[in-house]
Amino acid sequence: MTKSANSIELHVADTPVGTHAGYMPGFGNDFETEALPGALPQGMNSPQKVNYGLYGEQLSGTAFTAPSHQNERTWCYRIRPSVKHTHRFEKIDLPYWKSAPLVDPDVTSLGQYRWDPVAHSDQPLTWLTGMRTMTTAGDVNTQVGMASHVYLVTESMVDAYFFSADSELLVVPQEGRLRFCTELGVIDLEPQEIAVIPRGLVYRVEVIDGPCRGFVCENYGQKFELPGRGPIGANCMANPRDFKTPVAAFEDREVPSTVTVKWAGQFHETKIGHSPLDVAAWHGNYAPCKYDLRTYCPVGAILFDHPDPSIFTVLTAPSGVEGTANIDFVLFRDRWMVAEDTFRPPWYHKNVMSELMGNIYGVYDAKPEGFVPGGMSLHNMMLPHGPDKQAFEGASNADLEPEYLANTMSFMFETRFPQHLTAFAANEAPLQDDYIDCWADIEKKFDGTPGKK
Repeated sequence: MTKSANSIELHVADTPVGTHAGYMPGFGNDFETEALPGALPQGMNSPQKVNYGLYGEQLSGTAFTAPSHQNERTWCYRIRPSVKHTHRFEKIDLPYWKSAPLVDPDVTSLGQYRWDPVAHSDQPLTWLTGMRTMTTAGDVNTQVGMASHVYLVTESMVDAYFFSADSELLVVPQEGRLRFCTELGVIDLEPQEIAVIPRGLVYRVEVIDGPCRGFVCENYGQKFELPGRGPIGANCMANPRDFKTPVAAFEDREVPSTVTVKWAGQFHETKIGHSPLDVAAWHGNYAPCKYDLRTYCPVGAILFDHPDPSIFTVLTAPSGVEGTANIDFVLFRDRWMVAEDTFRPPWYHKNVMSELMGNIYGVYDAKPEGFVPGGMSLHNMMLPHGPDKQAFEGASNADLEPEYLANTMSFMFETRFPQHLTAFAANEAPLQDDYIDCWADIEKKFDGTPGKK
């Protein structure tokens, strides 16, 4: 409670950083946070001496001269500068984590593919050793394209840390709960949430509840951003307030540790004598965040026909071609279906984008059988796909009452590049060899009779 000059009492919020403990709301905001009182300089970025004997350091996520609305950087105030967090590097092998360009001459990527969930292993697996690349697209060296992965994690990283110089990671849990302990704070993540981990950010991954399985989109290109809503206006789809960025948290531990770096598709390890998660305060707009997919507000047709699936875009990573994404992350969640005289499921189509889908839980309306939680499918660019016979017949003959599509949450990693299968996806992952046959029993209905439907 406080009083103004005219003695009117004001009630002051008890939660000055937002209503979710440990997080600050907003997407792309210019945040400021400190884990020690007075650790964050005010009115300037680089004072001659920082309080507590901390070092000032800038982490830049874009070129210095990027347009102001795209420019992203964060000032960190840390116990040691990052030059103390690396030493001599030794190349290591993580054989299941692959990067583009990767075109295996013994693997055919042209086709429609679907996989059952990748099974958990008896081996103890961490975030690094449990990553399984399914597809790659573009070129990590020219910073275009992406890779899609499945992660299988049973063990926490202990005194071990990682950062990718190649990419930002979009993490989509399907089973189990993970904790991302990053330089800029802590994110706890569970199914029906996603997290975005920026390029260059150091972190370790711990298991809260395991075993853990999920999906990762590794974005080599421009950062994910919210899509333009156009005539939809200022609300619906993914609202900025529902993205949560962690408050500052740091470690001051002197213990032998390793830092693994992904750089130009290769992995290198360096040994240091302390934890690199030592940022006591920071401010800026280049930071990790998480988002609850249950807060996504879908839009759609309320009379007839239905819009393109781009209306379900949660995040988009732009390319150099306006309106054609390097990656779109698209969500198909529970929603009302009300359109009149309309085939309501996704229609038959082929397009310029390559679509990798994953099922978080429930049933996908265009494929009521076979596309199970934890499973994935791939429909590469300009290859036709659409409902199987059961979905087509059901939708064509249904009584078109308002219908609530429940028990469903699937997503799509969509890119303008062809997605090439890895040897793991082609030979080790549980590929459904009969998936292409799901359209085999679709019947010819045409007989030349005018007016026949």
